This record gives sequence, structure tokens and C-alpha cells, in this order.
Amino acid sequence: MKQTVAIVCLLGGIVGQAAEPASAVERALAQEIIGPALSLEEVRVFNETRVPDMPRVSTAAEWQAKDSEYRRNILDKVVFRGEAAKWRDTPLRVEWSDTIEGLPGYRIRKLRFEAVPGWWIPALLYEPTKLSGKRPVVLNVNGHDGKGKAADYKQLRCINQAKRGMIALNVEWIGMGQFASRMSHYQMNQMDLCGTAGIAPFFLNMSKGLDILLAHPNADPTRVAVAGLSGGGWQTIFISSLDERVTLANPVAGYSSFKTRARHGMDLGDSEQTPNDLALYADYTHLTAMLANRAALLTNNAEDKCCFTAGHAQPPLLDAAQPIFDLLGRGEFLRSHINHDPGTHNFELDNRQQLYRFIGDVFYDGRDFSWQEIPSADEVKTYDELLVDLPEGNGDFNSIALGLMETLPKPFEGDKRRRLLKIINAKNYTALAKRVGGEGAVAHYQFRIGGDWTVPGTVFTPDEPKATTLLIADAGRKALAKRVEAALAKGRRVVAFDPFFFGESKILSRDFLHVILMHAVGERALGAIEIVPKNQFYDYQAKYSEGFAKHLMPAPINQGAYDEMLRLALLAHGELGCRGVTRSDFRYDDTAGEPGEIYLLETNTQPGMTPLSLTPEIAAHANIDFTELVEWLVEDAGCGR
Repeated sequence: MKQTVAIVCLLGGIVGQAAEPASAVERALAQEIIGPALSLEEVRVFNETRVPDMPRVSTAAEWQAKDSEYRRNILDKVVFRGEAAKWRDTPLRVEWSDTIEGLPGYRIRKLRFEAVPGWWIPALLYEPTKLSGKRPVVLNVNGHDGKGKAADYKQLRCINQAKRGMIALNVEWIGMGQFASRMSHYQMNQMDLCGTAGIAPFFLNMSKGLDILLAHPNADPTRVAVAGLSGGGWQTIFISSLDERVTLANPVAGYSSFKTRARHGMDLGDSEQTPNDLALYADYTHLTAMLANRAALLTNNAEDKCCFTAGHAQPPLLDAAQPIFDLLGRGEFLRSHINHDPGTHNFELDNRQQLYRFIGDVFYDGRDFSWQEIPSADEVKTYDELLVDLPEGNGDFNSIALGLMETLPKPFEGDKRRRLLKIINAKNYTALAKRVGGEGAVAHYQFRIGGDWTVPGTVFTPDEPKATTLLIADAGRKALAKRVEAALAKGRRVVAFDPFFFGESKILSRDFLHVILMHAVGERALGAIEIVPKNQFYDYQAKYSEGFAKHLMPAPINQGAYDEMLRLALLAHGELGCRGVTRSDFRYDDTAGEPGEIYLLETNTQPGMTPLSLTPEIAAHANIDFTELVEWLVEDAGCGR
């Protein structure tokens, strides 16, 4: 018998109902089906299994090639995605204002600079009063402190640097200090929604700060340091790994590996610490190792109740970075410190003195440089004293996003549903239903979707149902009792289930931060290889006999076409519901010039693994050797997927 299906989505559930004894329907809908821990574990597994591992390299040249590849991919495809590419090389614009004089051995110069066109950042330059020769410069970045650049511990750090003859720049943190009342760092996602990287203003804030420091006539370009706490620790690792002008980095309690974060919810990080697509190319283990040709001091706190506690955050970073530092003959330039006094989330005296000691060892060879802090508490200024004038109508994430909206495609006609599915990269998941309980006309199911996600559902089946109604509510099945009863009264079968991340499948702690991490990870296309047969045709001999075909890796074609092939391969992998490794084969016609026409021939779900096969060769180019590839395939394999 033909049936019709009606779908009802309820946002917010049912409100204003008087308390009544629970009906049979209510009791059935309240039945636990998946338990509280399953959704969290599925999210953890999803994230953990998609974060890239460190590559296996045996020579300095191999690492340097990977280092360049990571930096290029992150800058081109993560930081400067979309409209942000136009901001990459904008000229430095700086406007200087007041100077605070009369300080013991230094002055504070107020300035503002344009990080993004129309968006000015306030900053303070701590400059020794007696300057000669070339001096070290330090970019002091800050974390999530409402006082921003006026935070006491940050002022003391900058004052001490200036008293030691260094030039220190104190930049405002986006969303804090002078920006705290009008924006949140989470608003960066508005830019991401418009197709432009929300991470770009953060990066340019720091990059332009380095420009200002290195433009100083007394700046020594061989002695460039960055240091910061928490969000500032994240800023430190991010700018230091990607901008090779930095020669010393001291991130303090600011980051951990994405794999660590999946198991330690307090480390999950904010939007800027987990930018879209970062883990398609690198984890923070890679970023730490990318400091290997510089100097790095990793500082964490022993009893940090905020995040990035030393015991779990530090070891994976050191394990990844130390072999690379050693490989480059710079093992002594990677150091770590665990703070016990006070041991909490801080950049107080002990941590600051570790920074001074490290600067002395690296920039001054340990000579004539005291690492003990110079008492300066009576020189700390108030928030108002350090205010920097900003222009009326200064930019922010929201104003940039509104401008970007004007460049987006106009509303489209035709098959809107299909177009929307393509925009959000929706996949045609297969759902497997597993009955786990119920009796009579009531059945409880676990719906396994796409091999990754499980949602709970309850099915009510009256005698000879006339139709089927699907009921979904973000408040969960418990909110649907009246709707279920009404549908049953009309002789309908009812399927009531919770959408993933809601109702029974809701993650109770830091749920949206788990979702942010999911935006950073994903499936990866490893690369494209070109086959050039020795004879006229790519026949059996060319495919299976050594010497009868040449493999060119990466394929020497137009870069835009190359990237499009990777995108199409990944799309086919997802649309077909594939897991593990697939190989997609293309024909590329460039007879009319570059870029040529691309034709997808097939997606091979069981690609060859012989010495002449393409998949192991492509994987090897991505620094995944054959043994590692096989181990991953075996570990990823499983039933019911």
C-alpha cells in the first residue's frame, strides 16, 4: 500500500503545558535509548581519526620540504581564503599619537595601525630612552583578559623588556580591552559564513605588529621574539610557525594538539584557536615542529584549571617537535617549563623570568643579562592612561561580513533544494536501524547514520497505519508527546527521533566547541598523479609491467585544475558514502590550453597496493610510507560502517 510521509520539525518543543500524570506515550518517549556518553564518544572519534599525524622524515631536506608545504597550505587555504587574499600584502599604515615620558629608562608611544582595510588596532610601543645599535624586538600578544593591553602582567613584561634594552610592542587582542564592548572573537564566524577566513584579521594583527617592530631603525631582524598567555599563547605559536621572521617563541598555556583536545574538553579552544579547515593540512604538533629552525620555549602550568595543563598538553607537542629540532641540529633550542608557583593559569613572575632567561640565552648568549625581573609594579598604568584613540566607525567582524555579503551570489532560481545541498556539502548518508527495545506497537531504535553518528528514535505503529509522520524536535522526543498522540489518533505511524546534538544525543559540556573542532578536521585528498604511458595506449603492459609508464607526482598541470581535481575526488568520496582510502581517476584535456577540461571517470573503492600501484605512491609523496598506510587501513577497517 502506498503511503504518504509528513515531516514536522519542532524548534523549542512544547511550552506552557500543565503537569499531568505521564501517559504511555510520554513514558515511551522518555525511555533512554543511546545513553549519555555515546554522542560525545562519536564526536571524539570523528575528530581524532581525522587529525593528521606527524610525517616520518629522515633528513633535514625532507622536513624542510614538508615545512614549506604546511606553511604554504595554511596561509593560502586557511588564513587567506576568499576575500582575505586581497589583504595579504596591503601596505602598512600606522598613525602615532601621544607619548608617555618621564619613565625610568623607557617611554611608551601610543599608536594605531590598520590590520584589515578600515579596521584599526590600538597598540603601545615600549622603547628604551637611550637607543643605539641594533636591539631585539618583542611582539607581546595577549589572551582573553578584559583589560587587554592594560593587564598588569602584560605591562610588567613589556616594561622589563624595555629596561633591558629591547623594543617591545603591546598589541590589543581582538575582542578584549578596547574592543571588549563592541565585539566578540566568536564573531569571526560571520566572515567564514561569507566565504572569507575569519582567522585573517587575527593573523594580520600580529603580522602588521611585526612589520611595525622591524621598521624601527634600531630593530635587529635576527632577534625577533613573540610571547603571550592563553589566547596569546595561541597567537604566539600561530604567528611564529607561519612567519619566519620570528626567531624566538614563548607560547604560555595557549594550545595543544587537536587529538589532545578531543579527550580534554577544557582544551577545545575558541573559534580562532580552531580555524576552519586547519586540520586538513596540519595539527598543532606540526606547527610546533615548524619552529625547529628557530628557538622555542613551551610553558605550561601544573595546576591550570582553565586549559592546556602541562601534564597532558605538553608531552605530545615535545614528542613531535624534539625529533625535528634534533634532525636540524638544534635540539638545545627547544625547551619547556612547567610552572608550579602559582601553577594556575598565569604569566606571573616565574613564567616571565623563564622568558627573560631564554631571551638571554638565545639573543645574548647568556652574557651580561639578568633573568631576574626588575621591580616595576609602581610603574603600571591604569586602563584609561593607556587608551589609544580609534577612528569613528572603526571596522570589526560584523562590518566586514556585511561588506562581504554584497559580493555573494544573488538568490538563485530553479532547483533551490539541490543547490542548497551542494552549498552545505550535504551527503546522502545511509541510515541503519537497530531495534533495541519496546513492546507491542512501540519500538525503540538506534539509527546509525553514515557510519559516524547515532540518534535515538521511537516508532509507534497502530493497526493498519494510513500514513507515516516523522517528528523531530531540538528539545528531544520528550517534547513530542502531544504531537505523537494527535497523529496516532488519526491512524498514522509515528517516528519520533532526536536530531544529532539535541535531546538525548546532546553533549552536556562544551558542545559547541566540539562542533568548532569538527569544522577544523575532515577527509583529505592526498594528491594527484599523472600517468604517461611509454607506448601509445595505457594498456595492460603499461599498467602492470615496470618501465612502461612514467608517473609524474604531483601532476604537472594548471594549479587551479589540480586543486579542482582534489575537490572533485573528495566530493565523490563523500557522495558515494566511502570510508578509508579511495582513488578517483580523471581524464584531463588541455588541448585548448590551460586550464583544461576535467572528466571524472571512476572512483575506485579498492585501489591497488602493488609496487606499481598509484595509491601507495601518492601516499608516499604525502610522507605516508607503505607500512604506515597499511596499518592505517587495518585500524580504520570495521564492520557495520
